[in-house]
Amino acid sequence: MSNDEYLITEKPLKALFVFAVPMILGSLFQQVYNMADSVIVGRFVSQEALAAVGASSALTTVFICVAVGAGVGSSILVSRSFGAREYGKMKTRVSTAMWFFLGMSIVMGLIGFIFSRPIMSALNTPDDVMSMAVLYLKVYFAGFPFLFIYNVLASMFNAVGKSRVPLYLLIFSSLLNIVLDLWMVISLDLGVFGAALATLIAQGISAVLSLFLFIREMRKYGDEFSRFDSKELLAMLRLAIPSIIQQATISIGMMLVQSVVNSFGTDALAGYTATSRVESIFSMIFVSIGNAVSPFVSQNYGAGKLKRIREGYKAGLVLDAMGAALAFTVIMLCNRQIAGLFLTDKGTDMAYYVSIGYMKWIGYFYIFMGIKMATDGVLRGMGYMNVFMVANLVNLTVRVLGAWLLAPRYGVAFVWLPVPLGWLVNFLISYAEYRRKKIYKIGG
Repeated sequence: MSNDEYLITEKPLKALFVFAVPMILGSLFQQVYNMADSVIVGRFVSQEALAAVGASSALTTVFICVAVGAGVGSSILVSRSFGAREYGKMKTRVSTAMWFFLGMSIVMGLIGFIFSRPIMSALNTPDDVMSMAVLYLKVYFAGFPFLFIYNVLASMFNAVGKSRVPLYLLIFSSLLNIVLDLWMVISLDLGVFGAALATLIAQGISAVLSLFLFIREMRKYGDEFSRFDSKELLAMLRLAIPSIIQQATISIGMMLVQSVVNSFGTDALAGYTATSRVESIFSMIFVSIGNAVSPFVSQNYGAGKLKRIREGYKAGLVLDAMGAALAFTVIMLCNRQIAGLFLTDKGTDMAYYVSIGYMKWIGYFYIFMGIKMATDGVLRGMGYMNVFMVANLVNLTVRVLGAWLLAPRYGVAFVWLPVPLGWLVNFLISYAEYRRKKIYKIGG
């Protein structure tokens, strides 16, 4: 067997670690994309500019998560056919997904561009940051197809075990984004517009490079394939649509939570934005491990190595425990310094209260997120998408209802206090399905 098949040949903990680390690092660099705009406009423009980027991020995250859901969902069958060495079918599935999601991304980008202001108004965006938030969004959505295609391609690289390629591209594009951000925001004095334009350019270059590299990768497999197959599209959509719904609905829920924060004013929004970025960074550790578990499970399922599925799940839980310990240590030791990275000495007491309170609370409970993500990864890799979707929607409901019902009455802290409960309930539902399907008995 070739080295490309290490997910079905190496010891599960070693294989998953080698596969997941580039995904974790890549996800962290993906967050650098998001953080660069916030840090640079917060330090060199104004706290209002930081709040504008934060208000915009609630909506952009919805669209990003649709792209991620599309990629992760459609890549399950790609991974399975790769494990079974059905390379012609694999290439057909890849090509079909790419053409379909390209068209979908163009339509979504247009919708986001046209309706930016009405959506921002509906989210109770403060008047003093409205114009900057809408401007940032319009530039962002002009380049949305690049972002969408890159995320789908990243999932396809992961499906065939090439998790290092998206990492290298993200390192390049993240550094490029930072350089362009500094130049356009500081030297050219373009403010929020410059930050959005820098992101668009960096994402565009990254998407084009990803496409060229993936085409070269697919040429290694000489089997005949179809450029578009409607039957394969339907099969992929049965898995991709629940993944898209799950990702998009959670992001919409976060957008609703954002509207609650907005009602507490610009200072609270700035503090919430700062820690949201931090939460995203640490969350990516667990999201990446869960996303690594899925192709591990799917490839081994396709290869008929069923015993390795539960061994991969145990390996994922070990990696999650390590990630939770790291997140707890960093947050407890450096919470104020991390908040200051965004807020600087211009941050108000309210901004620091929100940022540090939110950060320290979730730091205690990241293990809940970790075990939920690993369990979800197994269900997704096996194709059990319905319960996976329901569990995540229940998680969302706990978080949204807690914020909407309790925060206006008892204070902004109730925006983040229900978060760990949502993670725990999500895990319990997913684990019940893991037991019900008797995945832990597969392979003897």
